[in-house]
Amino acid sequence: MAQWVEGRVVENIHWSENLFTLKIDADVDNFTAGQFTSLALDIDGKRIARPYSYLSSPSQRPLEFFFYTATDGILSNALVKLKSNDSLWIKQQANGFFTLDEVPESNELWMLGTGTGVAPFFSILNTDEPWTRFKKIVLVHAVRTKVDLRYQKLIALLREKRGDQFKFQAFVSREKISGTIEGRIPAAILDGSLETAINLPLSAENSHVMLCGNPDMVKDTVELLKARNFRKNRRRTPGHITVENYW
Repeated sequence: MAQWVEGRVVENIHWSENLFTLKIDADVDNFTAGQFTSLALDIDGKRIARPYSYLSSPSQRPLEFFFYTATDGILSNALVKLKSNDSLWIKQQANGFFTLDEVPESNELWMLGTGTGVAPFFSILNTDEPWTRFKKIVLVHAVRTKVDLRYQKLIALLREKRGDQFKFQAFVSREKISGTIEGRIPAAILDGSLETAINLPLSAENSHVMLCGNPDMVKDTVELLKARNFRKNRRRTPGHITVENYW
């Protein structure tokens, strides 16, 4: 059973009222990009824990996590108040199969995420493996408002470093923002506007899709992709869709 180790907050970045990033110093085991661990605080004599995906890559320190404070989220509403050098608990060993080890060979990798569900994608994209395995990589980030669209500097660095191999498309559902698609990812797949914006066809023959975030987005997108001959990816029966429900 994975052990808890004590970590220390290096930095707490408040992007908006409900969106924040914690950078943490902790002696954890090696992990694979795309995996998650658990963070915890002792609140009123009880250890409150929740799983969170690493946003940082295995070689990066400090460890980095991306959060949204849920209205009824006891832990997230406590984590957002942490200051530099405050302590918290983190599981020493990571878990999860939302990794490239589980993804079969394909020409193109599509990463579709909502909100803080982009965290494991950044962990993966900051390693060398995806860039040696796939000819094209598409990152899609869907949020409610422009203020929720974070890590744009990291995306700019990926564009600069990877050139035409990397494509990014933002969705903003509640505002009209230039350069973004208004609405939801499933609707843009259904009407073809996502593929038009990216200038790349989405096909079972050439594409593998990784989905992470809102369960409704994941469910609706999977159903649309199945109608286009995509199959869920399983170890015994490799397919074209790999899924992580983020909350």
